[in-house]
Amino acid sequence: MPSDAELFDAWCTGDQNSGAQLFDRHFAPISRFFRNKVADEFEDLVQQTFTSCLEARSSFRRDSSFRTFLFGIANNVLRNYFRTRRRNRLEFTEVSAHDLLPGPSTIVAKAREQKLLLEALRHIPLEFQVILELFYWEGMTAKGVGEIVGESEYTVRNRLRRGKELLRKQMETLAESVAQLESTLGGLDGWAKGIHESLD
Repeated sequence: MPSDAELFDAWCTGDQNSGAQLFDRHFAPISRFFRNKVADEFEDLVQQTFTSCLEARSSFRRDSSFRTFLFGIANNVLRNYFRTRRRNRLEFTEVSAHDLLPGPSTIVAKAREQKLLLEALRHIPLEFQVILELFYWEGMTAKGVGEIVGESEYTVRNRLRRGKELLRKQMETLAESVAQLESTLGGLDGWAKGIHESLD
């Protein structure tokens, strides 16, 4: 099996089959990245990410994985998506996906706990939502997340801690009962994994 880097090199020279293989390999995680942040346009943003990936081929550093490179582009695509819909400058450390697109999520949660977690994620600032989802859903390290969002590992670890605090506060506000809140908080890793699998 050719590596991502080998497929990307071949795609850059015009091999469309290699591009299709890369798309198939990474469609699910990139799709997950967008689906709880935008409404029905996530497929367009996935396509835009892969198109931008090819356009930015000269910035692909071989000391990072192609996956990290691709998520970095997806993060930029997401930011541009929201900025083009707001004339004022957006601070993603303050504004949430719910603030920007308050409509219902396109994801149907299978359990009340998953629904609570998804809604709580949408209510925290986008910067923290992105970091938490990359960490929990994609199993990335703080260093890997830092490469994607353009921050140091130390900063990412601090934002992970802060993000968890914000997430807990939102879940306390949104939970239908104390039992639901405790169940979700107690099995956070498990519910996150369940969402990851349901989005596949």
